Formats: sequence, C-alpha cells, structure tokens
Amino acid sequence: MRVLVAEDEQVMADTIAEGLRRRAMAVDVCYDGDAALLRISVHRYDVVILDRDLPKVHGDEVCRKVIASGAETRVLMLTAAAGLRDRVDGLDLGADDYLTKPFAFAELVARVTALGRRARAALPPVLELAGIRLDRPQFRAWRDGELLALSPKEFAVLEVLLRAEGRIVTAEELLEKAWDENADPFTNAVRVAVMTLRRKLGDPPVIETVSGAGYRVTSSTRR
Repeated sequence: MRVLVAEDEQVMADTIAEGLRRRAMAVDVCYDGDAALLRISVHRYDVVILDRDLPKVHGDEVCRKVIASGAETRVLMLTAAAGLRDRVDGLDLGADDYLTKPFAFAELVARVTALGRRARAALPPVLELAGIRLDRPQFRAWRDGELLALSPKEFAVLEVLLRAEGRIVTAEELLEKAWDENADPFTNAVRVAVMTLRRKLGDPPVIETVSGAGYRVTSSTRR
C-alpha cells in the first residue's frame, strides 16, 4: 500500500509515517498543501492522510483536487475540530473518512487499511497462493502452515506479488508499491528484498525471476 501523509505538525507526520512503515506500507511525507499536490501529481497513492489545516494550500483544496482528478486515491482527513458540522463539511468535500485529533494510532491504521482495500479492485484481506497465506490485518504470513518471520519490507513485497495472482511484477512496480519516494530507482534494493524473501519462504522456490521482465509467484509447493 502506498500512503501520503500530509500534515504540518512535523513530529506527528513523521511519527505516523514511521508507524505505518512498520506495518509494511510505503509512506511519503510532506508538511504543506503545495508539496502534497506535487506528490499526488507524480505518484499514485492508495490513501492520502490529509490534515485539513495545511499551510500554503488548504487541505480542503487538496481534497477537492484529489477528487477532481478521478484517481482511486482515498482521503482520510485529520482535524483538531471535533464538531459535527466540521466532520460533515469534510465528508461533503469528498473525503472518504474523517479522524479527529488526538486519535489512537491503532484506529488510524485500521482506517487506512480499510480505505486501502477500497482504493483498488476488491480483494480479500487474506491472500492465498502457492501454499502461502498472508493476513494483512494480522500482519502475518505462513507457508504450508509454518509462520514466516518477515520484515515489513519483505511482507510488503510478498503482498504485491500475491495480489498479482501469478502475473509478472516488474522491479519498477515493486519500487512504486512497496518503497517510498526516497528509494533510488537504480538501487538493488528490490533484488535484495526478493532474495531474502525467497530464502525465508524456503524450498522449493515459489518466486520465479523472469529474465528481463520481473518476478512472479508460481504454484510450486513443498513435498
């Protein structure tokens, strides 16, 4: 899942981003509306966590432009205003959900996860393929019933591959969906992550490298 956190309170923004990264999400951060619009024009986000009171360009205007773009991006609006009228106004702008500060981080994660499922074609929260079972809400994965000890990045890569349902996933697509904007497109991070993930999944290999194309999950199973 690719998420943008647009929040002018930098400590809060960075804390939210770090927490979501630990949940295997690729997260970009910005602190004003200008920067938010720039990133939205460049990247395809599943969810934008949007502070309503952003400087430079107000959060309301950012929300309007996201909706007007026709993208499938979902907007979770944050605000310190707790009144019913404020919540209704935010939803009337086209925001998909509304969360009042202060909030419990667990609730934020649950809302972002739910919105992320709505940002793409409907898929179950539990993915199963080639003997692999991935449970996004529990943040756990198994192969043939054995629990896997995956890092957040390995979990994210595995989720992208499983969602492809056997289709070839390019290295560029993995970078876009599992890494944030600071990832160097010329790095070998994808190759290394796939290599360590393949090792943790064990034999026989289920992640196939398709020369010159990318990676896919095959139907190989243990005997």
